[in-house]
Amino acid sequence: MEVTLKILRYNPETDEAPHYETYLVQDAEPNDLILDLLECVRGYQDGSLAFRRSCSHGICGSDAIRINGRNRLACKVLVKDIGTEIITLEPLLGLRVIKDLIVDMEPFFEHYRSVMPYFMCPDDPVEDGKERLQSPEQRERYDDTTKCILCAACTTSCPSFWVDGRYIGPSAIVNAHRFIFDSRDCGAIPHLNILNERMGIWRCRTIFNCTEACPRDIKITKAIAEIKLVLSTGKLD
Repeated sequence: MEVTLKILRYNPETDEAPHYETYLVQDAEPNDLILDLLECVRGYQDGSLAFRRSCSHGICGSDAIRINGRNRLACKVLVKDIGTEIITLEPLLGLRVIKDLIVDMEPFFEHYRSVMPYFMCPDDPVEDGKERLQSPEQRERYDDTTKCILCAACTTSCPSFWVDGRYIGPSAIVNAHRFIFDSRDCGAIPHLNILNERMGIWRCRTIFNCTEACPRDIKITKAIAEIKLVLSTGKLD
């Protein structure tokens, strides 16, 4: 089958503004990944095409782009999943375009670092030198939010982030959730104080774009609601 890729191109060194360029990929298969088509274009039609990729297995999150208007991983979407032979590929919204489909991820990672995504535990040693034990039920409490791969698909699908990039964003909130509800962690209050700031969790308008965009099917809006409830009631479970 023939597939037409309509790719939003932009090279800040030569282009005054972004523009679309069209590429015809012949002999495409229904089970080809969108990433396969991008590699075909770069390898055989236009070596200047810029996009990120790494593991190609939906683990690293590096190839998140907009595919026909939806944030998705190019390495997880098949041609047959699109339902059309004309496929539009664009960079993620809300982040500065470095070139073509590559965006500047530093503001996203700055928000991620701001929630202190690491364990905060007292200095006193664990009894008998053993690890900090946790029941299966305690582990299940935050299991969903451990799945984040930092692809930015959720944050860059959020209208609140589009309007003001200072908003901490759903991905950072998800990664804070993972520690707030971990029974082994002692830093819930510092995490919650960060999320309770002006550009924190209250900027969320519960639109569910983030949940729809997540390639790992994390219930992001639910996680955000759980943290809002803690901040509103002062009760952690």
